[in-house]
Amino acid sequence: MIQLYDLETKYPNVRFSPFCWRVKYALAHKGLRWEEVPIGFTDKDKLPSPNEGKVPVIVDDQEVVSDSWDIALFLDTKYPNDPLFDGAESRAQAYFIKSWSEMVLQILISRMGILDFYEVLKDSDKGYFRDTRESRSGVTLEEWGGNPESARTEFLKALEPLRVTLKHQSFLGGAQANFSDYIMVGLLQWMRCGSSLTVFDENDAVFEYQEKLLDLHDGLGRLSLPYSSAIADE
Repeated sequence: MIQLYDLETKYPNVRFSPFCWRVKYALAHKGLRWEEVPIGFTDKDKLPSPNEGKVPVIVDDQEVVSDSWDIALFLDTKYPNDPLFDGAESRAQAYFIKSWSEMVLQILISRMGILDFYEVLKDSDKGYFRDTRESRSGVTLEEWGGNPESARTEFLKALEPLRVTLKHQSFLGGAQANFSDYIMVGLLQWMRCGSSLTVFDENDAVFEYQEKLLDLHDGLGRLSLPYSSAIADE
């Protein structure tokens, strides 16, 4: 069975890594079974080699693949049925979505939820998380995440191209979801599972889109509870 190394938190039922969610949906899309191996930020020595020092990493028949994009390409090569990319144009589209999400949307999500992301970590990971994120941003976590509502407003505006697209089709992949949608569900799960902030109004087209994504693959996304519910159940 495929092993997927996933980011753990101090709560067994909270998993919020957007990159690991991409891979979970990719595996489910292809009907593949997997076993999750949870590790923390400071458990890099537990990753199989070769690796880039971060998750996700999969091990499939002794083949080790890291990076969610490379994993998706690997899965389509090894398991060509139910492709994640319907040809070169689909890959090009997905790479744009990947770049847009990582260079624009992820920054806003970080500003919305970083203090919750920090609090949900194991104590042994908090120092690493604070040091690396503060070095990257040049400010403290508290300064970076000090105005989540302002970041939420910017995030909702940044999603307008997605809303326009959803007026014409059910998914970024068209009638059916593809890896572009799994990139997006990773972002949405990051906030849903990792932060207490309510991002969307229920009349927002992106909220409806999120609900569709959560229902895919026998409700895969719903297996992880929303952050507030997960914390309350502990």
